[in-house]
Amino acid sequence: MIDYDNLRALRDGFGSGIVKAALKDSRVVALTADLSESLKLEEFKKKFPGRFFEVGVAEQNLAGVGAGLALEGKIPFITSFASFSPSINWNQLRVSICYNKANVKIASSHAGVTTGEDGATHQALEDIALTRVLPGMNVIVPADALEAERATIEIAKTKSPTYLRLGREKFPQITSENIFKIGKANILKKGKDLTVIACGNMVFQALKAAEELEKKGSHIEIINNHSIKPFDKKTILDSAVKTGVVLTVEEHQVSGGLGSVVSEVLSGERIPVHRIGVKDRFGTSGSASELMDFYGLSSMKIIKKIERVLHL
Repeated sequence: MIDYDNLRALRDGFGSGIVKAALKDSRVVALTADLSESLKLEEFKKKFPGRFFEVGVAEQNLAGVGAGLALEGKIPFITSFASFSPSINWNQLRVSICYNKANVKIASSHAGVTTGEDGATHQALEDIALTRVLPGMNVIVPADALEAERATIEIAKTKSPTYLRLGREKFPQITSENIFKIGKANILKKGKDLTVIACGNMVFQALKAAEELEKKGSHIEIINNHSIKPFDKKTILDSAVKTGVVLTVEEHQVSGGLGSVVSEVLSGERIPVHRIGVKDRFGTSGSASELMDFYGLSSMKIIKKIERVLHL
């Protein structure tokens, strides 16, 4: 299930996905705030120079221009770092895009602590919370580069403002060629003892943890919840009822993101929900692997948490 020989970053999948989306629909355009290389838009620029717009280091203008293009019938993807978009331009996302129901796709990379040595100012840990609260905004967090590519193609077909959360670090491929469906969670590994619900890079960490625990006799169900909004209540509820205990895992503040959504959905079910995430603090500098372990996000830390929950 885990292809350790196929290492790619989520942003790589976005770069290939937007090219494929643009080949299918001439309305797709790309905008960036001086970060075309970081968002892997070089191939798009070569193939579609007339559909690429560089707005410079001006994230608020980026959102405004994107909204204008959308209202004129284009399908704009506005791209930046997650620490700048949605944080710097949140008001423009709220008013210019969501309030006007402008069909803008916000693709932001370098989310989470795996941004690494860039440090706290560039490690977005609040972006899911900032975007999921906006009326009409969909929020998608792919698990690997292949899924990021498929997600990019699919959100280009929708008419909803959408936030696509991407990362910098390369991770193994864990999804298959199955059809990506917005609003539909995927059970990657069936189990009966505990349900782990994860998104983004943390799906890989959760799968690693489950493989190790299976050697010890514990059978953990792993759900790739790439759609934070719209949310797949049925799949989550069915799994939670089956196992009786849930653990959410996210590379984000423990409040306001995936764990909060799951807690809201299961609030009336008397099913315990445990959450792994960054606990009300900023990031810091270090390698991606060092920071994953430091913040309790590595597969080994997930194993220890599950063992405590199950009293193993």
